[in-house]
Amino acid sequence: MKKDNNSSKILGLHHVTALSSDAQKNVDFYAGILGMRMVKKTVNFDAPDVYHLYYGDYLGSPGTLMTFFPYRGLERGRKGTGQLTVTSFSIPEGSIDYWLKRLDKFGVSRSNHSKRFDEEFIYLEDDDGLGIELIVCSDDEREGFTRGNIPPEYAIRGFYGITLCEQHFERTEGFITGLLDHKPVQEENGRRRYSPNGKPGALVDVVADGSGTGRQGSGSVHHVAFATHDDASQLEIREKLIEMRVHVTPVIDRQYFHSIYFREPGGVLFEVATLPPGMDIDEDAARLGESLKLAPWHESKREQIEKNLEPVSLDIDKFRD
Repeated sequence: MKKDNNSSKILGLHHVTALSSDAQKNVDFYAGILGMRMVKKTVNFDAPDVYHLYYGDYLGSPGTLMTFFPYRGLERGRKGTGQLTVTSFSIPEGSIDYWLKRLDKFGVSRSNHSKRFDEEFIYLEDDDGLGIELIVCSDDEREGFTRGNIPPEYAIRGFYGITLCEQHFERTEGFITGLLDHKPVQEENGRRRYSPNGKPGALVDVVADGSGTGRQGSGSVHHVAFATHDDASQLEIREKLIEMRVHVTPVIDRQYFHSIYFREPGGVLFEVATLPPGMDIDEDAARLGESLKLAPWHESKREQIEKNLEPVSLDIDKFRD
């Protein structure tokens, strides 16, 4: 895969993984109401009795992937410091009224549109209380998933950015600028923005908040993954983390990408994930997300795994305007 002219080994966001309490409601919200494509139905590799559901654009491109571990009946978490509290998606110019009406139609709790950094956005929450923003972006050239139930001119393009809630700016700022190639971009009303390249899908906002420590549960983000080119660039990042005495895992094969994990100083779990192999490594692009896909090391237990999982489905017509 061709690299761009940016020398940064971090390209932007790869995926965000959160916790949910109900798999079917999760599918209905993200694939139904938000109109993203469910590009992979697999299991949590570390707990294969739980789904791992992926949503994104048509191919499940890095930078569009919102993923979930739905634990049935999981107690709701609490937003606070040491967490990624808001995941922001990019929507096209002229689409905000469409989304306001659509969210109202399906009874989604949301704010009126607001402004920040000269950006129009809507804040909303899913069924578990996960914080989401839809931010109007005029220069996002990515194509959203246009084969579902959202008109192409309104479809979500992918991530815009994330918000980290921290007790203090300084340690997190030093970490992401010194180790993850981010640079300060903007500051406004106690919010500082960083990015390796300034592009939609590569923005990290840090907000200092002394209101209390967050508690993980449903509606909480488990981790955020940053994208890197390939295995070689990932190993360079890992070596740099080790040199700076940051505890980092060995490289882990996640089937669709390779991963390393570590925590930033404020406590948020970070991952660096490779662009390849990609979401279409084990099923045709036209059939992504249609069947339960298991890693080779789980195939021998397929029958038992399928018995433990509650079937999920999506009725597109139910969520058309």
